[in-house]
Amino acid sequence: MCGIIGAIANVDIVPVLLKGLSRLEYRGYDSAGLVVVNDGLQRLRTTGRVSELGKLVIQQKACGLAGIAHTRWATHGEPSERNAHPHLSGEKSRIAVVHNGIIENHEAIRIRLKAKGFKFTSDTDTEVIAHLIAFKLQEEKDLFKAVCLSLAELQGAYAIAVMEEAHPERIVVARNGAPLLIGVGKNGNFVASDSSALLQSTRNIIYLEEGDVAELHSHNYRIVNCLHNQLGDIVERTIHESHLSSDAVELGPYAHFMQKEIFEQPSAVANTLEMVFNAQSISPNLFGNEAENIFSRVKNILIIACGTSYHAGLVARYWIESVAKMPCNVEIASEYRYRDSIADPNTLVVGISQSGETADTLAALNHAKKLGHHYSLAICNVPESALIRQTSLRFLTRAGPEIGVASTKAFTTQLASLLLLTVTLAKIHHLLSKDEERHIIGALRHLPVALQIALQVESQVKIWAKSFAKKRHALFLGRGVHYPIAMEGALKLKEISYIHAEAYAAGELKHGPLALVDNEMPVVAIAPNDQLLGKLKSNLQEVHARGGELYVFADVDAQIIESKNLHVIRLAEHTGLLSPILHTIPLQLLAYYVALERGTDVDKPRNLAKAVTVE
Repeated sequence: MCGIIGAIANVDIVPVLLKGLSRLEYRGYDSAGLVVVNDGLQRLRTTGRVSELGKLVIQQKACGLAGIAHTRWATHGEPSERNAHPHLSGEKSRIAVVHNGIIENHEAIRIRLKAKGFKFTSDTDTEVIAHLIAFKLQEEKDLFKAVCLSLAELQGAYAIAVMEEAHPERIVVARNGAPLLIGVGKNGNFVASDSSALLQSTRNIIYLEEGDVAELHSHNYRIVNCLHNQLGDIVERTIHESHLSSDAVELGPYAHFMQKEIFEQPSAVANTLEMVFNAQSISPNLFGNEAENIFSRVKNILIIACGTSYHAGLVARYWIESVAKMPCNVEIASEYRYRDSIADPNTLVVGISQSGETADTLAALNHAKKLGHHYSLAICNVPESALIRQTSLRFLTRAGPEIGVASTKAFTTQLASLLLLTVTLAKIHHLLSKDEERHIIGALRHLPVALQIALQVESQVKIWAKSFAKKRHALFLGRGVHYPIAMEGALKLKEISYIHAEAYAAGELKHGPLALVDNEMPVVAIAPNDQLLGKLKSNLQEVHARGGELYVFADVDAQIIESKNLHVIRLAEHTGLLSPILHTIPLQLLAYYVALERGTDVDKPRNLAKAVTVE
């Protein structure tokens, strides 16, 4: 969601702030701003893009040796300049604050601070933080201590960066429930909510932990942890070298990051499965040193996730129950912790998240632990994320940075990881013969090639998109393990083209959705050559007979014949167990090219954010 970048150095840091913000644009935002110390605090804010902020910088000749900047995704208060960050407070010694997250008790603090004479100029919860710190500075003259004392009164999730006009030689930062990291450089120190914003300056990264508060100077820093103590104890945090390539967060020859990431899927899946390609068997150690011991004890699987990751979990349920013969429940993370559920200590809880910072998924995982679930596994794309640190076992998808808000390669690598999990569970519980294991390993080795071949339908999908883009609604149909893929296809179309789309299990057509079908309601169907193909063909006839226009993605041997209002694109091969992964590709391409035809912002769709770090 919101993005933070800050820097303190012995050279002008404004170019660093602007480039950092541009690297954070993918997270989704509706306003941007920065503040630097330039003969006092100089603040610039805009409801436009980061490029508009750059124009303001030139016009107002902003410069400074220390500064903080922010991209805001509106929660409290409409998108407007007065609600944009940074927020200021104080008279004798002004301070500036940027903030990611949500302060749950902001209303109570606001009332108390108003009674003490503080005037609020925005609708945001963030301004409460600024005024609270300014109030603490009236009693405690040291900014670092004032921040620590203020944090003790805040409830909710936050990552913040704070500057003080009277002491421009330092920046104070803190995290609790929202990601924040420090970049340690040779000529300065930096802070950001995402490592991609820091690659321009340093690859030496410190991942702050819950309750950490840090003070940055141009040549040194210190970190304390205030989780159990208002003023905290000094702690040491490991410096990690980021291996993220700068090219990985650049567009290169592509028009959009989403397009780039769709075409990166063969290599992303190959990287995720690299440890399997040269192996004769699948080792439980892929999931951690304790995996074999834990997997041998579990009798049920509980998957918790949101959005696209939830759809990956739904596919996995079919695999786990059919191959590993284990009961598998899949829960929307935001709903799971608000209902009475029955805990089983023999259950493996699997949290799936691209960022590993999804607030609802983290909260659901903690809820499951409190209920008595002892075994947990993270499937995630970010090695130092909160999700990875909070689970017993972990598997990194190695998709590389995903910039487009609509997830593509994260989804297919999650599916590949979940299939590995399925096979591992089946093997440990003696439900998989050596021949079956070798056959699946062979299929996994071939998967990157199969994905590359699937991308060849691009030119045909482009043609479909021209007529599809004129529609206002669409239905997506699938059966069995491909039903969640239909759900994912509908989600992609909604996210970036703003066409209303819904997915249904094809057998449900007669139970309501068929009433919607007419010549203005396109119906997209996934038609693999599996045991449910005959049933699906009957469902397609129901649509065709009522004047509906069908767009069918079929396997090469599915024997579905094109006719008037029945359009067919054939994938080059059928891959059995891996079929859902392949059938994802044309649905992503359809959403992308329909969005292009409609002229929407493909990478940054309205009202959405990449990393949902608040509930």
